Amino acid sequence: MAKATRLFDHDRSNMRAVLRTFPDQVRHALQLAAQAPSLVGADVRSDVIVAGVGGSAIGADLVRSYCAATRGAQRLRLQVWRGYGVPPTVDRSTIVIASSYSGETEETLSAYAEARKHTSRLVCITTGGRLARLAKRHRVPYIIIPSGFQPRAAIGYSFFPLLATVLSHPAVDESARRMTEKATGEMLDILEQLSVECAEPTVNNPAYALAKSLRGKLVVIYAANERTDALALRWRGQIQENAKHMASSHLVPEMNHNEINGWQYPPPVVRQSAVVLLRDPDDHARIALRFDALGTILQTSGVRTIHALRGRGNSLLARMMSLLYLGDWTSYYLALLNGVDPTPVPVITQLKQILADEQ
Repeated sequence: MAKATRLFDHDRSNMRAVLRTFPDQVRHALQLAAQAPSLVGADVRSDVIVAGVGGSAIGADLVRSYCAATRGAQRLRLQVWRGYGVPPTVDRSTIVIASSYSGETEETLSAYAEARKHTSRLVCITTGGRLARLAKRHRVPYIIIPSGFQPRAAIGYSFFPLLATVLSHPAVDESARRMTEKATGEMLDILEQLSVECAEPTVNNPAYALAKSLRGKLVVIYAANERTDALALRWRGQIQENAKHMASSHLVPEMNHNEINGWQYPPPVVRQSAVVLLRDPDDHARIALRFDALGTILQTSGVRTIHALRGRGNSLLARMMSLLYLGDWTSYYLALLNGVDPTPVPVITQLKQILADEQ
């Protein structure tokens, strides 16, 4: 226990408390979701574009991935826009959802301003700031989520209210909404289990064991282009921001046609890499075979650390959120093993200051 205490000394901002209470955050987010703006009345063919970056965008990525893999929601056309302005395809039928945790993200504010020139169908998700003030001034429906978190640590708030709004789209069948609602109980039970399992750095903690195996290595995350694609982005971002640790990600089958050939040189980098495979039992049979073959080829190439991970539960929602939660805990322990506080992101803060000085 003394060793654990020393490890937690690096967590000066107490991210551990945020992680331990993540199931409570999800419960609260589900309550907010019940009051989320509805898209009833929109054209069934209307595209949905979610504008956001960083921690505010990853929730949209997860919603996109979930809907694309959920029967009854697959007709929905949803795009995540990370940038200034809006795509040139936006017209008066397009639904634009501006998501900025702080309400001050310059890319998202730019997207909101440009979207108003082309469509009246707008929704905002934020804790406040300029985006909330604009939404109130322009009488745009908005969702206010709790402040006080790092944006990446508020994933429950950026995912569930957005999911509720998107599932209200006329292109989504009622069966998809019922399936999602039914899955929440299983999901919460599994998140509670992981909260207990991952709270202490013991031999029975799956996140701590994984973090120890990743320490000192280049972390490469591979996922399928369905179901786990957004999770690969989440794992990569959390390892980069929390642990201040190099990580990359790519998707199967695309990486089988290019990146797989790169696992030859330089040999020292190959040997010092760790690969995480994010798999799902509903992966296409050929994708499952590709993952199996990929593991064998990587071992032959000299990769010594390979982890094949699957989410827990029968429902896709439970499997996605449990894999996400495991990744968050893993990045947390990797930060502590690296001797850094997982909460601050000083390099990002430095970049924002440079950009502000140039305005």
